[in-house]
Amino acid sequence: MRSQYASTTRSAAAAAVLVTALLAGCTSAPAAEPSPTPTLNIPSTVGGTVPIPTITPDTAKPTDAAKPPATPDQATAPPPAAAGPVSSQNLPPADKLGSGWKTYVDKGGAEAGWLGNDTWTRERSGHQAAYEALPVGCSGRMPTGSLPIPLHALQATYRTGSDQPATALLLRFADQEQAEQYYTGYEARMTACGTTTDAQLAVEPLWSEQDAAAQVRRYANAGPYAEAVVRQGSTVALLAAQDVEPTAEWAHSVVPVLRSVIDSA
Repeated sequence: MRSQYASTTRSAAAAAVLVTALLAGCTSAPAAEPSPTPTLNIPSTVGGTVPIPTITPDTAKPTDAAKPPATPDQATAPPPAAAGPVSSQNLPPADKLGSGWKTYVDKGGAEAGWLGNDTWTRERSGHQAAYEALPVGCSGRMPTGSLPIPLHALQATYRTGSDQPATALLLRFADQEQAEQYYTGYEARMTACGTTTDAQLAVEPLWSEQDAAAQVRRYANAGPYAEAVVRQGSTVALLAAQDVEPTAEWAHSVVPVLRSVIDSA
């Protein structure tokens, strides 16, 4: 699932200062007198130096989850197992998601870009997680509207009954309105992705209802993944499982299970 919701870029800015030198005009003089030497007029400055404007780094907090975040620093410590008030208590028990399902401890590592914490859940950057959950590599034209950034993001790893990878992502927003805005924008992008199988990613819609939907992601080099997305209160949950034959019935079955826990305190 886009490497389970993964890729980021960094932008930079530069500034330059231009000092203009003005030459004084020359006037004609009698032939017997030498012409006056041109004078370089330099603006007066304190201490005899040319003033250089102060460049203040952009420290504004990002506000749009639809734009890629800055590349994070290399992880030096394992992430917490909880994301603020969001913890494993907000995730369904494995056996509620399917027969033979179990939690799975992902060890992370240098290639993954994060260090394992010996648990099946880990805190993520809200901006990075919300951005990486969006579809990329589609044949369709994506909507361009902005999306809110969640306050907290928690990722969990499971294994299905057939020992295939599955991932849950919880995005807790400041309020219900922001959660609805992200859910609506997310679904609009999934619908617009297109079903062209020769694209990097194709999305096959399965069904949708009020604040819940299901689709199948088909990657050119992985998958397919059956995916259910649910909005409950101020939380959006995404659950994806790799399967040879993803079914709409499975996605329907996990929606009430997700609803019952994802937005509880």
